[in-house]
Amino acid sequence: MIRVMAMDVAKKLHKNIGLNDLDAMEAVWYWVDMDRPNAEEISLLDERFHFHPLAIEDCLHLLQRPKVDHYEDVHFFVMHALIPETLHVDEVNLFLGLNFAVTFHFAQSQEVDEAWETLAVHPKHPGKGHLMAAYSVTDKLVDRYFPAVYGIEDQLLDADLNSSGYLKQSGMDEIFTIRAKLLKLRKTIVPMRDLLYRLTSTEALPSFKDFKAFYLDIYDHLLKQAETLEACREMTADLRDSFMSYNSNRMNGIMKTLTVITTIFMPLTFIAGVYGMNFINMPELETRVGYFVVLGAMGLIALCMFAWFKRKGWFD
Repeated sequence: MIRVMAMDVAKKLHKNIGLNDLDAMEAVWYWVDMDRPNAEEISLLDERFHFHPLAIEDCLHLLQRPKVDHYEDVHFFVMHALIPETLHVDEVNLFLGLNFAVTFHFAQSQEVDEAWETLAVHPKHPGKGHLMAAYSVTDKLVDRYFPAVYGIEDQLLDADLNSSGYLKQSGMDEIFTIRAKLLKLRKTIVPMRDLLYRLTSTEALPSFKDFKAFYLDIYDHLLKQAETLEACREMTADLRDSFMSYNSNRMNGIMKTLTVITTIFMPLTFIAGVYGMNFINMPELETRVGYFVVLGAMGLIALCMFAWFKRKGWFD
C-alpha cells in the first residue's frame, strides 16, 4: 500500500493522494509511505525514485543494523521499530531527499501511522514537512523503546529474593531470561544511539540544522535508555554473582559440617571395626564391663574431638 502526503506552493496540505496526483501538482515537499509493499510497488524504488541499488538492497534484506548512508542528494536511514510486549523488532527504512521523504517497511508500523496522523492534523514547519516527517517517525520509534526498558527494570526490582536478600533458585532462570532480553534490546538501542549521535554532529545534512534541537532530545532519550540498560545488566550480574557466592558459602558450610561429623566418627568406626573382628583370642570380649568401657571410651573420644573443633572455630 502506498499513501502520499504533499504540500503545494499555496501551502495547502494534500493527504492520501496518489502518485499520479503528485506528478500533476507542484509540491513544496511530499512524503510517500510504502506500507507492506508488493513487488510492483517495490520496483518504484528504482524505476520512479532512482534510489541507490545498495540502499534498495538494504531495504529488501532484513534485518539491518540501524545506520545512515549518504548517496549524493539522498540520505538513507535504517531504523528499528520495537514491540514492547514481545521485543520483536521490525525494520523501518527512510529515504530523505531535498524536498521529500519516503518511508519503507514490510510490517505495519504503528509509529509511522502516528507520525502520519500528527503531521496531517498539525503540519509544523510547512516548508520543511519532509524533515518534520523524518523527525516524527524517529521520535515515535524511540519513544516506543521506553515501555520495554522500564518493563525489564521493573522485573529486576521485583526479583524473587529470600529472607537474607539473596536470589532464590527459582528466580535464577528469570535472571538469565532478563539478560537475554537486555541483549536483544541493546542490539537496537545502542546502534540507534550511535545513529542519532551522527545526525546531531554530521555536516552532511545541512538541512538538519533547524531540527538539531529536536534530534538532540531524541538522542537524550536514547542515552537514558542505554544507561538504564547498562544499569540493568550490572544489576543482573550482581544478582547472579550474589547467588553463586551465597550458594558457594552455603555449600562450604554444609561440607564443613559433614567433614566434622565424618572426622568424629572415624576413630569410633575404627574401634567398632576392631572389636567386630571374629578372632578367638580377644580378652576384652570376655570381661563383664568391656562393652561399657568401650562405649565410654568412644563417647569420650567424640566429646573431646567436638570440644577441640569448637575451640578451633569450625562451628562459627
